[in-house]
Amino acid sequence: MRAVRYHATVVDASSAAPALPGPLLLDALEQVIVGQRASLELALATLLSGGHLLLEDRPGVGKTVLAKALGRVLGISTGRIQGTPDLLPTDVTGVHVFQPHAGTWEFRPGPIFTSLLLVDELNRATPKAQSALLEAMAEGQVTVDGETRPLARPFMVIATQNPQGEIGTHPLGQAQLDRFATMVHLGLPGRQAERAVLEGAAGNRRLDALEPVLGPGDLASVLGWVAATTASGGVIDYALDCVEAVRLLDPSVWLSVRVSQMTLAVARGRAYMQGRDYVAPEDVRAVVPAVVGHRLPRSLDPAALDTHLRSVPVPVDGR
Repeated sequence: MRAVRYHATVVDASSAAPALPGPLLLDALEQVIVGQRASLELALATLLSGGHLLLEDRPGVGKTVLAKALGRVLGISTGRIQGTPDLLPTDVTGVHVFQPHAGTWEFRPGPIFTSLLLVDELNRATPKAQSALLEAMAEGQVTVDGETRPLARPFMVIATQNPQGEIGTHPLGQAQLDRFATMVHLGLPGRQAERAVLEGAAGNRRLDALEPVLGPGDLASVLGWVAATTASGGVIDYALDCVEAVRLLDPSVWLSVRVSQMTLAVARGRAYMQGRDYVAPEDVRAVVPAVVGHRLPRSLDPAALDTHLRSVPVPVDGR
């Protein structure tokens, strides 16, 4: 694997995982999205754990720009789907087209055949169109007309959605929501960050100049390093305790084993972003709200969740 270059910085990609450019990825993203470092870190931790990312917020706060920027800095092929009421499942997966001259059916792949798929305004698509992503997100493959085709490795989805209740939106089903490792909110930037966008120092105008931090094939190695990040027994128990604490918040809350798995996986991604080769309790605590948030009732007060998580005992040795 070759060295990874970003501007004048050279990082030896053959060295240990913490030496790889976690901070450089953040710095690159902040050329486009400013004043949102915590959200950017969560987004990167999700993708570097191999998970799918859901961005929810009102229009105009940079969800689509962030999704495009993530594809650029990770140096992987990207595809895009615009969620619309007339979107069909075959618009996502592809379709067989009859070739009269040959008398055969030819498969024309849809935009899902890429490494990083951006689905813009997913909840404006109908539930039938949304369901076209289920098999892909869970199994890394799609089935069209009875024929199963593998997707790229790695394969990740970044979907944006507008807040529920807006005109023309279709709420995502529980199965669809469960496919996303985290849901991240951006919100409005601060005044200085908004000024930077107006002056052209950030935002869409900087997107075209954004350079990849990772080269072709590098992301697969990074994903392997992240997956191998050490998590002690105490940290694993802490992750389980946090998930169990959320389950006890409301009798209607259903958090499967997948949620515990995603919590630890995204915590590994955050540890990498922090330059560590082990997961600390702070990594688990930082990612839990993003992992469970879209799986909880909308009526649940986030402050109550935060208070509940603070009551979970933290491992004494911090590892």
